[in-house]
Amino acid sequence: MDPVIFLIQCLNAVQYGLLLFLVASGLTLIFGIMGIINLAHGSFYMIGAYMAFALGPLVEQYVGGGFITTLLACVILSAILGYFLEWAFYSYLYHRDHLQQVLMTYGLILVFEELRSIIIDNDVHGVDTPSWLSGAISLGDIMTYPTYRLFISVVCLVVAGLLYWLLTHTRLGMMIRAGASNRDMINSLGIDINRLFRIVFALGVALAAFAGAIAAPVSSVYPGMGHSILIICFVVVVIGGIGSIKGAFVAAMLIGFVDTFGQVLFPQAAGVLVYVMMAAILLFKPEGLFKQG
Repeated sequence: MDPVIFLIQCLNAVQYGLLLFLVASGLTLIFGIMGIINLAHGSFYMIGAYMAFALGPLVEQYVGGGFITTLLACVILSAILGYFLEWAFYSYLYHRDHLQQVLMTYGLILVFEELRSIIIDNDVHGVDTPSWLSGAISLGDIMTYPTYRLFISVVCLVVAGLLYWLLTHTRLGMMIRAGASNRDMINSLGIDINRLFRIVFALGVALAAFAGAIAAPVSSVYPGMGHSILIICFVVVVIGGIGSIKGAFVAAMLIGFVDTFGQVLFPQAAGVLVYVMMAAILLFKPEGLFKQG
């Protein structure tokens, strides 16, 4: 493989892996830490992308901000949505069996898709790349790379670092990890575990929606876009180790490289390479690459 093409594919793999981590980290919080099998998590990714499409013109007209303001609006609104959904629906699932969780969250997928169809439509839409991030940036004298893709990588890396710091170096993170291990113990210490999990759920929804919004200019906005990313996110969580943010990061990067180079080197088998890798890893590490933490 030509060295320049190899470097470009490496950057593509990193960008895809980081974006995938952003979505999967939200699922890790909800599925791995809170114990809810949330099939609707891909819908939050879709909601973020449609927010970027629908809110962009409104933000520009009424607020006067640009793309960054639209991203912030998506994060805030999706966090509010997540807080409401946890209070209205998900809080009743903690003590239910997995079948009821699956049925409930699958029903929410249908609701979100129908609402999307009514409010927007069923067409494919594009989101313009902001002018200051369009074009390509020169990397030395040998190659150029799309500026917006580098922007996605940098932003996702910053968010990943902040999330890891939040969970491992703050009092809130300590309470979240303790609450995931023993809800009764946290309650006995006077901490409102219900409100704590509501905040965690809102954070998980905001992460998925933010990933959808920031990916919209390069992936388009279309019906059912949440379905395709949901399965691969569950693969990330399983490979990384259920409940492990560090594991989700490593697994997302592995999948990014396997998928990107698989499509270049083995295009006919690219669709199954990730799942072959998952089977191989789980054969030797059934609990995933990292334990919860």
